[in-house]
Amino acid sequence: MFDLNQAIQQAHYVVFMTGAGVSTASGIPDYRSETGVYAGKQNAEYALSHDNFIQHPQDFWNFVKENLFFPEAQPNVIHRKMAAITNHKGMVITQNIDGLDRQAGAHNLVEFHGNLYQTYCTKCQQAVPWQDYLQDYHHQDCGGIIRSQVVLYGEGIAEQNVQRAIQAVQQADLIVVVGTSFQVYPFAGLIQFRSAAAQLVAVNKTPLAIPQQATMLVGDATEIFDKLEE
Repeated sequence: MFDLNQAIQQAHYVVFMTGAGVSTASGIPDYRSETGVYAGKQNAEYALSHDNFIQHPQDFWNFVKENLFFPEAQPNVIHRKMAAITNHKGMVITQNIDGLDRQAGAHNLVEFHGNLYQTYCTKCQQAVPWQDYLQDYHHQDCGGIIRSQVVLYGEGIAEQNVQRAIQAVQQADLIVVVGTSFQVYPFAGLIQFRSAAAQLVAVNKTPLAIPQQATMLVGDATEIFDKLEE
């Protein structure tokens, strides 16, 4: 019987690769489930695209404001345990844009797709509080359009995030995939950079299409992480 706690205790460098399923326990919906952000919406990916942002900034802002912001959400046990473990020996690489890993105290963190709460003016490049953005997407100082520092469909991942993520995966002797369908690229492709000796574990409510030599733990990640030592 595989013991995740023992594997983490014995590992020298642990990398957690996470997705939206990690934050559902904090009250933030995922994207593609029956109750997710995209459920019942036509062209949801276009709504979150660079093209829509440029061509229809009002529609883009309305969609983001109504569907992505959950400022009252708090980190759950998964965020907290990952932060404690990786601050000691590892890295969290997350697709999530909700900032909860940062809020949980994770210092060794790659927010692969950016952070929703880091907002700035696209005209003057000045940082703008996200609270102001939720009131109006026009920058009061210069009239420019405000947006979050998140990667939209049709945009590339920040090179710094790609390089930091690759380096962490290469260094890891244990990689734990949590709460993600592992179908979004280039994020899912990061595991190709792992060393041959690295152990790969996936924790998810449903089985994932992962390499055969990986260990699949099917179950509620909050229950599994609640039992982990820090």
